[in-house]
Amino acid sequence: MAGLKDLKGQGHATTLFMAFLYFDMSFMVWTMLGPLSTEISEALALGGHIMTASEKATLLSLPILSGAILRIVLGFGVDKLGAKMTALISQAIVIAALLTAYLQGDNITYNQLLIVALGLGFAGASFAVALPQAGQWYPPKLQGVVLGIAGAGNIGVVIDFLFAPKIAEIWGWDSVFGVGAAMAIVVFVAYLFLAKDAPESVYKANPKKLKDYGKLLKDKDTWWFSLFYAVSFGGFVGFAGYMKVYLMNTYQVDMAAFGIDVLDEGNVKVIAGYFGALCIFAGAVLRPVGGNIADKIGGVRSLYFFYGIVALLAIINATVELPFAVAILVLFLIMANLGMANGAVFQLVPQRFGKDIGIMTGIVGCAGGLGGTALIKTLGWSKGAFDGYTAGFLIFAVVVIVAISGISLVKTRWRTTWGVTAGGRI
Repeated sequence: MAGLKDLKGQGHATTLFMAFLYFDMSFMVWTMLGPLSTEISEALALGGHIMTASEKATLLSLPILSGAILRIVLGFGVDKLGAKMTALISQAIVIAALLTAYLQGDNITYNQLLIVALGLGFAGASFAVALPQAGQWYPPKLQGVVLGIAGAGNIGVVIDFLFAPKIAEIWGWDSVFGVGAAMAIVVFVAYLFLAKDAPESVYKANPKKLKDYGKLLKDKDTWWFSLFYAVSFGGFVGFAGYMKVYLMNTYQVDMAAFGIDVLDEGNVKVIAGYFGALCIFAGAVLRPVGGNIADKIGGVRSLYFFYGIVALLAIINATVELPFAVAILVLFLIMANLGMANGAVFQLVPQRFGKDIGIMTGIVGCAGGLGGTALIKTLGWSKGAFDGYTAGFLIFAVVVIVAISGISLVKTRWRTTWGVTAGGRI
């Protein structure tokens, strides 16, 4: 990939890889409830609890919500304790949550699942640790590609959709949490020995107090970046978390026919996982591409393009009854452009707030998680209120258009103020 050659001889490659691996594992367990939503719903039904559309949305959105809030907490931890120690504490809590779900198994209740979902939020908050840890090792001109590589760990959700439904079919849904716990322990040990915090000669830590958060929240650019990331990352993680529910509610017959005719697979839940993985893969793997494009042409111009495509496709999906194959293509392209927009936003953030990257990653990451929570709840509301998703997609499209308008309002000021000395293209 263009831009990777520029990393040679700079930074710390092992830490960059471990940041990617840690984020990959964390993102996988953070979104684990999504690809298991149908299986868990059926298990609870056997125990006498029939989940409503609203309850499903709440369960799927809770890890996203807690992860959003915890990003601020872990961002503060990065400045106070260092990225590595903060990551290890967070990983330990996630492992405990995974083991709880595994050991409870079919005896777990809906309320207990909500508690597990809260614990998985610590995995989602890893964003506020992995990206600063990688970025602290590299100069401003490489932030787009570096943070894109570290952030590409969100490919973990693709692994979920590919393997979780099949594992659940063979050994039961709870076994997926057992496998996740085992993998998380392996990553924990590797991270313990291989990841390193940047030395003072490369990055001088500047621990902040709570009032420093308040100071940044008074900066209007903080809110603009929060909006932009609430759209891009919120859209990505929201659609990823709700993808299986959406596919099962909308295209179950088509997926069942495809599974039998093409893959000789009779379990439609597994097929839904495959198509979910395909769409989510686009956004996960293209995040570094978005950061690299932003390095080349500027983050503002990149976001215009990525957001514009997302808004158009969301409107099409909401207003046109698409054939199954076309619908999958539209979802694929929506996720691809959201993923690239994630990389573009975080090409800009370190240039504007380089001295406060730990806190800003937490604040902006929190906004992204809140955006994902809102999207899942909006889609769940749309299904419950109208027995369809037209309203949900239209609302999302309107929010994207608002973000595009926001870019138009700030671009000139950005380019003539902090962008002049930022060190990268705006």
